[in-house]
Amino acid sequence: MYQKLGISKRVENLAIKAESELKEEFYNVDKICEINSLKVLKAFQDNNVSEVHFGTTTGYGYDDIGRETIEKIYAQIFKAEDSLVRNQFISGTHALTVTLFGLLRPGDTLLSISGEPYDTLHEVIGIKENASSLKSFGVNYAQIDLINDDFDYEKIQDTLKNNKIKVIEIQRSKGYSTRKTISIEKVEKVIKAIREVDKNVIIMVDNCYCEFVTEKEPIEVGADIAVGSLIKNLGAGIATNGAYVVGRKDLINLVAERLTSPGEGKEVGPSLGANKQFLEGLFFAPSVVASSLKTAIFTSKIMEELGYKTEPRYDENRADIVQNIEFGNANDLVKYCQGIQKGSPIDSNSIPEPWDMPGYDDKVIMAAGAFTQGSSIELSCDGPIRPPYIAYQQGALTYQYGKLGVLKAVDNLLKK
Repeated sequence: MYQKLGISKRVENLAIKAESELKEEFYNVDKICEINSLKVLKAFQDNNVSEVHFGTTTGYGYDDIGRETIEKIYAQIFKAEDSLVRNQFISGTHALTVTLFGLLRPGDTLLSISGEPYDTLHEVIGIKENASSLKSFGVNYAQIDLINDDFDYEKIQDTLKNNKIKVIEIQRSKGYSTRKTISIEKVEKVIKAIREVDKNVIIMVDNCYCEFVTEKEPIEVGADIAVGSLIKNLGAGIATNGAYVVGRKDLINLVAERLTSPGEGKEVGPSLGANKQFLEGLFFAPSVVASSLKTAIFTSKIMEELGYKTEPRYDENRADIVQNIEFGNANDLVKYCQGIQKGSPIDSNSIPEPWDMPGYDDKVIMAAGAFTQGSSIELSCDGPIRPPYIAYQQGALTYQYGKLGVLKAVDNLLKK
């Protein structure tokens, strides 16, 4: 069967060996999956979800019972006061943008304590000039880099003592960098350090790629507000767009009034048929995240066997679904991504090439044969064409499909 899909016997043997040595890692993933499944099921039952919540609204979207119930469920799962879960959000970047513009005012200062944010936020913040950036509206920006993949606690506390900071931003996932993803334990530790100095600063967490990877989420460890995309973990490949914001009720109101308009906030926003997708996606999310994690662990194991540097390593604790593979040269990076495309259910006959992508300074190669465009909970792999030539792989709706996609990529790489 492997040969029929164009996977060589050598690669099949690599897979058999890898899986035989991953039983403990896969068992640990399944345990987390069950814990988060219990959390989701309890929230569905506590909020009496029924078929009536699958209904839809158009126009202004007044009194959308499904939308309102979904937001109660998200608030319960994240242990937050309130939430905003909308298909009016185009992406995670859009949700982060709306959140930042909702919380910050001219003269305020935004402080990133996890180093430089993801590339697509550079023009939002004003790191890269843009006439519509926060900077153009008079919002200041400061940044504190990580030290050895951990927060610079002393510098953070000193900055808070000597400056008035309105919002602290923590990006957990690595983006296109070489650092490790920030664990929920480190988020909890740094929040405690922040609160020793400033009780009022708003702590915002970019939670993209991290949901349901561990037992706890950012609000549980003291964050004021957290943001994520529904074409990543919590949409499970079923939600076709959208994002969520969870946190303090007063902050959610500010974000809602920036998404819609002042005075209307959460009261408007038609669901346009998305309610069932959002509910079903959330229901499947724990198991789909588990499949993504198993695929990442499997990838790490095989690529280590082939001599490539991976991060995280197969037996390390994980904080998101992203797997880094460092190739050291552009050719191997491109070959691997093209192999992922060949192993995809959609557009498997396409051959991705590096291109100038909006929001990025370097050419980027992106492989994603996904049912939803840009869905990174479905198996995808991408990376900027710059040293040290790292592929960032994420997703897999099922482990079996993820495994097959990875084996096609490995086979394509070995044929080079």
